[in-house]
Amino acid sequence: MEKVTAPLSRFFPQSDTFSSEQGYLLGLRGWFVIQTFIWVFLQTFVPGAVKDSANNHPPTWQKALRESLSVLFWNDTLLYSFFIILSARTVCITFLKSPSKTSVASAVFRRGLRLWFPVAVSLAFVKIISSTTNWTYIDEFKAQSGNVSFNSPYLIPNTLAYFNSVFNIFWTTTKWSEQAANSAFPSQTLWIISVIYMQSYTIYMTMVIIPYTRNSWRIKAYICFIVTAWWVQSWAWFSITGLLFADAVMNMRFKERSKRGIKIWRSIRCPTWIPAVLLMAAGLVMQYLWTDWRPQYSNAELKAHTGLYYTGGLNSNANTDEPQARDDDYLLLLGFWILLETSDFLQRLFQNPLFMYLGRRSLSWFLVQSIILYTAGIKLFMYLNVNKGVPAVAVNVLCLVVCLPAVILSAEIFHRAVDFPSQQFAHIVFDWIRE
Repeated sequence: MEKVTAPLSRFFPQSDTFSSEQGYLLGLRGWFVIQTFIWVFLQTFVPGAVKDSANNHPPTWQKALRESLSVLFWNDTLLYSFFIILSARTVCITFLKSPSKTSVASAVFRRGLRLWFPVAVSLAFVKIISSTTNWTYIDEFKAQSGNVSFNSPYLIPNTLAYFNSVFNIFWTTTKWSEQAANSAFPSQTLWIISVIYMQSYTIYMTMVIIPYTRNSWRIKAYICFIVTAWWVQSWAWFSITGLLFADAVMNMRFKERSKRGIKIWRSIRCPTWIPAVLLMAAGLVMQYLWTDWRPQYSNAELKAHTGLYYTGGLNSNANTDEPQARDDDYLLLLGFWILLETSDFLQRLFQNPLFMYLGRRSLSWFLVQSIILYTAGIKLFMYLNVNKGVPAVAVNVLCLVVCLPAVILSAEIFHRAVDFPSQQFAHIVFDWIRE
């Protein structure tokens, strides 16, 4: 009987097994789950309050939010840059704790299965909804609300196109946002799965050298890798930074050494938090300058890279419609990560039950929230605003009140029915192929 029930029990959520060094990372992920929900909601219903919005003449209160809080909180480039670094920081932990051939093989084998099933199920819901509605009400909503900051989802024409869309998520290496699955997905943010998946293998191939090399040489190699990836505008610039933090924390006593500060000259040392704060300040100043003062210069930094795929010179013809790895986001996140990895207070702050709960369900929230907002939320807006004449501001509040509980419930169901079982299924299949 135990042989029958033991495998089945793995498909149901058990008590948390995250160790203390991972708990705050899980909670941090949960904090950014909240920010991503806010961004998707505002981008849909209050676009004037979002950084880089195409709604250039919003009401004064929306413009005030855009020029203040949106830069630090619901900032899309900062959010996806964070998740890329966090993914790299965490996917290597198991191997770094127990370096072995089995742990590497397990991570490489399970990664695709763990992501494929949730993405396939979520996109199947999108396919079913689009087939029955044709998304026509979204065009009506955009016309009624004046929202020009997002594109109507692409209509996947048939089952074969759906299969190809899911397949290409895990195959695309350039032009991330142009793939069919991303265009069909509400909010057009599914491309981040492609980047995280591809960059996982950058981490896997790099981390295997860690147990066999000197710490000092690895630091030099990381820096060279980051600078080279920055030059060619590869997301590896962010991913290797995440691996660097993981290696430093787990193998180089980074937190302990940081308490002694950075040696300047003889006995003079600079507290670690000072350069961290300066890096964050530099990134924030750049963000606010591009948002409040000179938005036309926001993409000027992209020219400093090489145009890898079309010229041997500088990146003078950057495709700004594509998601980009940005200097300002990197500086802000680099400073933040230094503070996080050296601060007991910040680690305790993020290691709270609410954030850790959301962190475990981050993928489920990501795959569900846009669908809820683009269906129930927009339909509710159209009914109350167009049919009943309720003012748009009041309708937006009602949409938030209705959609937030719907997302919480739907994400929990998705997590238990799809996301968590996919993780366990990947473990079971890996164990099975080794028997």
